[in-house]
Amino acid sequence: MNISRLFIFRPVATLLLTLAILLLGLLGYRLLPVAPLPQVDFPTIMVSASLSGASPETMAATVATPLERSLGQIAGVTEMTSSSSTGSTRIILQFELDRDINGAARDVQAAINAARSLLPSSMPSLPTYRKANPSDAPIVMLAMTSNTRASGELYDLASSTIQQKIAQVQGVGQVSLLGSALPAVRIDLQPQMLNHMGISLDTVRSAIANSTTNLPKGMLQGERTSFLVDSNGQLDKARDYRSLIVTYINGTAIRLSDVATVIDSVEDKYNIGYYNQNPSVMIGVTRQAGANMLETIDAINAALPALQAELPGDVELHKVVDRSPTIRASLYDTEETLLIAIFLVIAVVFVFLRNLQAVIIPALALPVSLIGTCVVMYLLDYSLDNLSLMALIICTGFVVDDAIVVLENITRYIEEGLGPVRASIKGAQEVGFTVLAMTLSLVAVFIPILLMGSIVGRLFREFAVTLLISMVVSLSLTPMLCSRLLRRKPPVSKRPNRVYLLIEHGLARMLAGYALALGWVMRHQRLTLFSLVLTIMLNLFYTAWCKRGSSPTRIPSC
Repeated sequence: MNISRLFIFRPVATLLLTLAILLLGLLGYRLLPVAPLPQVDFPTIMVSASLSGASPETMAATVATPLERSLGQIAGVTEMTSSSSTGSTRIILQFELDRDINGAARDVQAAINAARSLLPSSMPSLPTYRKANPSDAPIVMLAMTSNTRASGELYDLASSTIQQKIAQVQGVGQVSLLGSALPAVRIDLQPQMLNHMGISLDTVRSAIANSTTNLPKGMLQGERTSFLVDSNGQLDKARDYRSLIVTYINGTAIRLSDVATVIDSVEDKYNIGYYNQNPSVMIGVTRQAGANMLETIDAINAALPALQAELPGDVELHKVVDRSPTIRASLYDTEETLLIAIFLVIAVVFVFLRNLQAVIIPALALPVSLIGTCVVMYLLDYSLDNLSLMALIICTGFVVDDAIVVLENITRYIEEGLGPVRASIKGAQEVGFTVLAMTLSLVAVFIPILLMGSIVGRLFREFAVTLLISMVVSLSLTPMLCSRLLRRKPPVSKRPNRVYLLIEHGLARMLAGYALALGWVMRHQRLTLFSLVLTIMLNLFYTAWCKRGSSPTRIPSC
């Protein structure tokens, strides 16, 4: 069976097929997300619980322990860590890589509901959870600074303005604020004064809670109409709290300033950020899963001038971290290496065939195979990253092997006197099964990587996609081009040029040297077999001697 015969006699259909592969590849190339490494999502869920005033020991014993027992029964949990601090507990669950994050979230919610009866009754609300991806670092970090405003005001301004605007940019997944917290009034009670006056902590708490409410104060009702008396009773400044009356002792009003120090502060005073030694609020931006990182960063950079214009004049917005320059540089270097590899492959083909028409064939087949791979990568949800481009570079030699096998066999028959069409049919028929076997054997090499379920398998699975497109091109485009571009063997009277003769003499010397070396090996077969056994033994020795590890953090000395 000659698969290539159909394409040789239908050149227009072959060109249309090649053009379709090329256009689909270019479309896939434009749609592929750009990232430094392949997208590897860790199914991770973070559970948070709070109980105001509880010590870390109390949170660990009464909140974290019941939750851990209930969450530990979920199938697919590979790691569970928890940390408890004053008034809060956080539990991080990491699942298997093939576990669906939405299904895991439902199981987590069910586990929280099951542990509800074991949690303290004084908890204001049930524990909450959110999905997280610890492998996705922020792509952009911004810093908001001001010489006149406090960090709490900057945080409030960032949460109400900047965070909402950036979250609307195409490709942005999450916007996090760091380095400060929302403005708050901090009340530091003086235990000695409370003990001296006989005032309990609950009395102070009740007085503060009852004095800062936002509820209707009453109603004025007439015969036909009624009016609701309402006023904002919430207090938001320290000066408003200082005059609050906590209680009366012998007819004397005891105010909050008598038993406590009241200051304007933030909700979390242990969270602070600096930019060039100035207090600042840090804004971290992470991208959506599968979004093009470079396009997302460009969209954020384009929105920064408009965001700066909306801020007050005394507030400045600085870009601290931008991952696009390093990613662009690494991708540019990888693409440059790919172009150099293509050029070297074509040069080697020219040296051995010494025919410009023959060089054009792999020069067309190689880019079509590589670009056509992009559409397969897009359909498999791969990304354009350093590893995928490195796979294309490595597979450049594999791809050109198929075209060279077909081209060389057809060229051999043309040199023997056959016409280009007959030589293409006969040559492609002879090596068609060989090309198929070569491609399938190379694909089989990468099957263990495809079946690996660990992080290594997720990172290196993109190596095994390039070869199938090259087989299609080698059995369709290459024979058709050979039948149309190659010419019959020139007459004997036509003298080859100097470049042809120079390369021919060099190859002849190389072939003669190889013949001498092969003859020596065949005359000393025992020594050759001994060297083979010695090489195998040395390989086993060095394999056992090399250090092992789960990650290549240190290159072995061997």
